[in-house]
Amino acid sequence: MDGIVEVQAPVEAKPYRVLSLDGGGMRGVYTAAFLDRLVTQFARTRGDESLDLGKGFDLITGTSTGAIVACALAVGRPMSEIADLYRHRGRSIFPHRIKGSLSALHRIFVGSFYVKRGDAALRAALSEVLGTTTMLDVFEKRGISLSIPAVLMSSHRSWVFKKTPRSGVRDDLYKLVDVCMASSAAPIFRSLAAVNDPNDEHGVAQAFADGGLWANNPIMVGLVDALQCASKEVPIEIYSLGTCSRPEGEYISPRKVHRSILGWKMGAEAAGLSITAQEYAFDNMARFIGNTLTALGRPVARVRFPKKDVSADTMKFLALDDARPEAVRRLIQQASIDADLAKSACDDPNNSDGRMVKALMMSLPAMPKNGVKMEATT
Repeated sequence: MDGIVEVQAPVEAKPYRVLSLDGGGMRGVYTAAFLDRLVTQFARTRGDESLDLGKGFDLITGTSTGAIVACALAVGRPMSEIADLYRHRGRSIFPHRIKGSLSALHRIFVGSFYVKRGDAALRAALSEVLGTTTMLDVFEKRGISLSIPAVLMSSHRSWVFKKTPRSGVRDDLYKLVDVCMASSAAPIFRSLAAVNDPNDEHGVAQAFADGGLWANNPIMVGLVDALQCASKEVPIEIYSLGTCSRPEGEYISPRKVHRSILGWKMGAEAAGLSITAQEYAFDNMARFIGNTLTALGRPVARVRFPKKDVSADTMKFLALDDARPEAVRRLIQQASIDADLAKSACDDPNNSDGRMVKALMMSLPAMPKNGVKMEATT
């Protein structure tokens, strides 16, 4: 009608979504099983065979075992396949578990034999899942950015294998297998990773160590890249997933503070301490910065799982190198419990975290149950 101006409701901008996956050795089976169960439940709700979780994110960052899950999602592999990788290959990747001072002493003399075997087993398993796919392949063919933390041994400095719209070409030609080997090269537990430099024509290789040494919880890596890549008017959403870490802390009497190398199981327990401290610190830093940015008009929302501590009976199965069948079963059971709790939150319209996860899941494209077949560039 004349004289009536129709006002269009503003269209909400699609959020820039980030997935952040912690490291944790064999606890990566928890990450894969958690995501598999949550995706499966939403696929059934929607009447789809499966859902392409990787395509739900603009950027995926993962460290160590989280890098393996991250790259598998980026190429469109189903999480059930990755959970099976841990179940069936875990004992080959970690052929000797450090479970006390005697086993730590044993590693002094024959440790290189075990880590060499584990290195070969992991590379073979990753090659089956990721093939010869490169960082650039994922970016061009799937539209997904990747940021994978590691440590460059030649300089002892942090390194992020990165392909985003702002990253340039430095890491384009790195194969995902090599990137995962580098990010998961945990000192003591595994070999360092010797990675051929794809930008060098003379056969130069660089050695890398585990990104968990500085960014086991890579949420800050994801936040920094999101702020660089997302348009200023677009809200940022970060979905962060831990690896079922146990409630930590110990009372140490003054007479027991003089702990030396065997008291730390040749450094193995120090690794666990570092992981737990980072998880807490980086998550709180991301929360503080996100809240501050939101108050300044740049909305940043984050949700982190799992939400609750594991049972006391499960705690004994959470060592980084515990590949025993019983340990794997317990982690998968815990993942099922936690994923069911997450789904319940999604079904609660008053739960803000649940609404955020549900919106993500309902926006995912469908995919075949056996995943996407992605061919690398020849």
